[in-house]
Order: sequence, then structure tokens, then C-alpha cells
Amino acid sequence: MKKISILGSTGSIGRQSLEVARLLRLEVEAISAYRDIDRLEAQAREFKPKIAAVYDEKAAAELKTRLADTETRVISGMEGLIETAAGTDAEAVVTAVVGTVGLKPTMAAIAEKKRIALANKETLVCAGRIVMEAADRFGAEILPVDSEHSAIFQCLMGNRVKYIKRILLTASGGPFRGKKAYELENVTAEDALAHPTWSMGSKITVDSATLMNKGQELIEAMHLFKVPPERIKVLIHPQSIVHSMVEYTDNSIIAQLGVPDMRLPIQFALTYPERLPSLEREMDFVSSAPLTFEEPDTEAFKCLPLAVDCAARDDAACAVMSAANEEAVGLFLKGSIGFMRIYEVVARAVDRLGGMSAETVEDILAADAEARIFVRKA
Repeated sequence: MKKISILGSTGSIGRQSLEVARLLRLEVEAISAYRDIDRLEAQAREFKPKIAAVYDEKAAAELKTRLADTETRVISGMEGLIETAAGTDAEAVVTAVVGTVGLKPTMAAIAEKKRIALANKETLVCAGRIVMEAADRFGAEILPVDSEHSAIFQCLMGNRVKYIKRILLTASGGPFRGKKAYELENVTAEDALAHPTWSMGSKITVDSATLMNKGQELIEAMHLFKVPPERIKVLIHPQSIVHSMVEYTDNSIIAQLGVPDMRLPIQFALTYPERLPSLEREMDFVSSAPLTFEEPDTEAFKCLPLAVDCAARDDAACAVMSAANEEAVGLFLKGSIGFMRIYEVVARAVDRLGGMSAETVEDILAADAEARIFVRKA
């Protein structure tokens, strides 16, 4: 890949994608943000993209004024995101936005046969079957950027999916690993954002604390690798060195290891099948902590089994769960609800709305909207 576009360039994954682009001297054709125009302006001045898209129209108007002295064209709204993804000469699109806002742009990029460096979980969580069928139909590549899915992809290289016995999906356990449900009643947003290993955006960090993130990753893996949810096992691995493993029918296990650094899976998605020098430091096995593994506590962290249950359904349960969770996490970060209420609200939304249809993108977006309304009222 020589030219890329980045949806969500001002977020954690987007910023690290630009670090990779700087290292590899890739041309950045387009960038986008929701409304962080200060950071987007700085990125536009450094990387000189043809397009800078801002979802918020008022913020886009201000950025247009700021960038009037450059050749970067400022566009806005969903149309702007779609053009960022599909309307340039970029060969690959990094989808790093949060939420179902990334679904239509991703589908548009797939229709243009671009490589999708997928970091937007909700695209596959909410509409995995639709997205993967479209990728097959148009011949577009979807390469995962999540460290766990990148690891699984690498463990499968040279092997056949039909020989998979189990996917072993690792999780750090988040900041509350080892705590019981009663100990989580009064934790704060500040507590939840203190992740012991990874530096991520606030929403995904809270998802890591509830283990919803791992439940969503299980659904992603199910679609990406065409493996049923009962053959995907979550393991708590606090050191975050083993990024995931694949166990084959002969009981041999292949693992992908490395220091916790998201820039490596980003780079691999953009350079595959090549392997180039990266910004990640070398792994030092002698000085690193012992590698340990635990079963997840599904009594204290009920979002994980909820996601597993949704994965087995063929209705809109996954889309409802994802949207309700995004809204509930937002309320938690504002201090409007407690940490344990996140699961309660999401479970109620799935129970009430999960049976909606999920046959089309429009169905998915309708279920998403209904779930958000339900949570706000609840």
C-alpha cells in the first residue's frame, strides 16, 4: 500500500496510524474526525491530504476557514466520511471511528475494492454477515487492526480454517481483574480508565473494564474467521504479550507474541504480505514477567456472557447490544449511572429490542437508533 485514508484520524488508533504512515512514508489521501478540528488541522498541515472530513457540520465550517491557505478540501457529514473512505485514490482505508457511524463508509470502501484495515469494532459486531458477504462479492480485503484479530490472522497464515479446533482469544482483564461484583459497585470513571497495559480511547477502555470489549472481539472473530462462537474461548492474560492463539485439530497451538503496541497490527494490515521494520521495540523474554492465564469471571463481568449469547443469534441482538453499550458507557463517563448499571441497561435493551430484523444495513441502523433511544429513556 502506498496511499491510505484514515477514518477517525484524531483518535488513538488514527494517531498511531499516522505514526506508521510517517515511518513508511505513505501518502495520506484523506483524514476525518467527529469534531476535533484542532488536531485535524495539525494533521492536515503535516500530511497534506486531499480531503479532511468533519462529521459535525459546524466544526467543518470552522476548519474550512482555518485551512483556506492549503489545498486540502474540507467536507462534512456522513457524505464526507463516505468520500474519505471511497472517493480517493487510497488503496487502503483505516477505519478507526467508534460506533455504527463507520458502517456506511466501510461498505462504500468495500464496493470500491479497497483494503479495509479494520479497527472499527461495531462494523462487524453489528453487521458482520452483511459486511463479510459484501467483501466476498466485491473482492475487497478486510485485514484486522485489533491486536487480537491480527494475531489470529497471523496464526492462520499457511494453515486452513477447516483445521481450526479453537481460537484462544486473550484479554488483559482490564483495571478490575480479580475484583468481585460487590467491589465494583462504587468504582468511578477514573478507576475504569486506568488500564494497566494499553493506552486507548475512553470508550474502549471502559469496554475493557467491563469485558464487553472482549465479547465484541469474539463476535468479530466469528465473522472474520468463519468460526462459530462456541469454538472461541476467552482467556485472561494480564501481561498482554500473547495477543491470541489458534489451536488446531491435532492439538498443536500457534501463538503470536509481542510487546503491547498497536502500531504493529496497524502496520501489518497496511503492508501485508510484506513485513517491514516497525516502531515496536524488541521483545525481551528474559526480563519480562512470567506469562499467566486465567478463566474470565463471568459473574462479576456479565457483559462477556451477554455478548456470547448475542453472537449465537441471527437477529439484531448484536447491533442492539453494541449501540446500547455505547450509550451506557457514555452515561457512565458522565457520572449519570454506576459501573454495574452498564450491563443492566444493555441487557434490558437486548431483551426488549434484540429480536428486530438484521437483514440489511438499514435494519442494523434502525436497531441501533432504537437501542440508543431506549437507553436514554431508561
